[in-house]
Amino acid sequence: YIAAVYEHESILSPNPKALVDRQSALELMGRNLDIYEQQAVAAARQGAQIIVFPEDGIHGFNFTRSSIYPYLDFALHSQSVKWNPCREPYLFNDTEVLQRLSCMALKNKIFLVANLGTKQPCEHIDPHCPSDGRYQFNTNVAFNADGMLVATYRKHNLYFEYAFDTPPEPDYKVFDTPFAGKFGMFTCFDILFFEPAVNLIRKYNLKQVVYPTAWMNQLPLLSAVEFQQAFATAFNINILAANIHHPTLGMTGSGIYTPVKSFVYHNMESYGGKLIVAEIPVITTDHETNLEKTPCSVSEKGNEQLLPVFYSEMMYDNFTFVPVWGEKGELQVCANTLCCYLNYQRAGLTDELYALGVFDGLHTVHGTYYVQACALVKCGGLNFSTCGEEVTHATALIDFQLWGNMSTRYIFPLLLTSGITLDFADHMGWKNNHYFISKNRTSSGLLTAALYGRWYEKD
Repeated sequence: YIAAVYEHESILSPNPKALVDRQSALELMGRNLDIYEQQAVAAARQGAQIIVFPEDGIHGFNFTRSSIYPYLDFALHSQSVKWNPCREPYLFNDTEVLQRLSCMALKNKIFLVANLGTKQPCEHIDPHCPSDGRYQFNTNVAFNADGMLVATYRKHNLYFEYAFDTPPEPDYKVFDTPFAGKFGMFTCFDILFFEPAVNLIRKYNLKQVVYPTAWMNQLPLLSAVEFQQAFATAFNINILAANIHHPTLGMTGSGIYTPVKSFVYHNMESYGGKLIVAEIPVITTDHETNLEKTPCSVSEKGNEQLLPVFYSEMMYDNFTFVPVWGEKGELQVCANTLCCYLNYQRAGLTDELYALGVFDGLHTVHGTYYVQACALVKCGGLNFSTCGEEVTHATALIDFQLWGNMSTRYIFPLLLTSGITLDFADHMGWKNNHYFISKNRTSSGLLTAALYGRWYEKD
């Protein structure tokens, strides 16, 4: 099927904390919706059957609970009411944004997914009801090609979004399409947690996911395109990911991902939005990663290395590292219960320092979640203290096999090369209770090769 995602440079309120009236809010949102409209037309012209827009793309961000109120549409979160906002605008008040999105889908005969802020009055007998008598949700909506509202999803894992409430229960939202079957949806930070993202995929055996996001890139392990790709690979699904474009805030990175091929956009240099349209296969079956032809013999090696072990902070976590010196070698490094192993061969030596790092513990900055990671990274300089820094360019071409005795089944294989471009591993999967990833000669200089494990039970 043909899918489209739009990375949107949103027109932002100059002062999001100021209180404005509904009319002014609609005016600002209207300017963003005008751009959405042009992109929906452009996508439909290229044959797209579905288009996805980013999180916060219509209203922006950095609001307070009260300053966002005029920007909120009323949304029913019940599945029982069938409603076409474009054709039945009179059913509910304060639904101007929903109406415009619905009409866009209808006019262009395209499935459309967007993110907006919604409000829902609640009674004080509801124990979860906020003191001001209303819920405010960060909400994704999906419309079918007739403009019918077919799904609403309320973001569960909020990322310092004080304007919004967490829904009392996780939403598991799917909608059906004639061209690719069922799609599931979740938002941004949700992708790092079991609820609802992983559970949704398992529950409905999903093969397609739409994913609006407003993601701030964090190298070496959590740049948007890098993790979106890893997620598609780990679950053997297609992901349509639309991010916001604000390079000054570190926000860029959208794509249409399949487990074996990706169409991505990552641009920290220039401004303006970007439409990606791609034809991708409908995934129907579960193909298990083929582990038979793996050159990787996973043996517990004797400790023949006499390399210095050092500690350095990476992504706010205290990693244990060993340097990757020389043209080739076999290394191991351990922390807690996790040991990481690396066989490597460099195509000639460059004056770049690489290191093999391990972390097995609770990540506690900007969210709390348990990580098991084995990471081969390029350091920022030649000092050990630079290992773990954000690096965007590298020249070393490296053949490697990386493996670890992970305690969780949920492993996201990361492979990032110079200029924040994606590469694909030759082989990956489980063997003898170890997860491994291998690659003969990266396509360009290696930035990161890592196994990013999420041990959800220990969150």
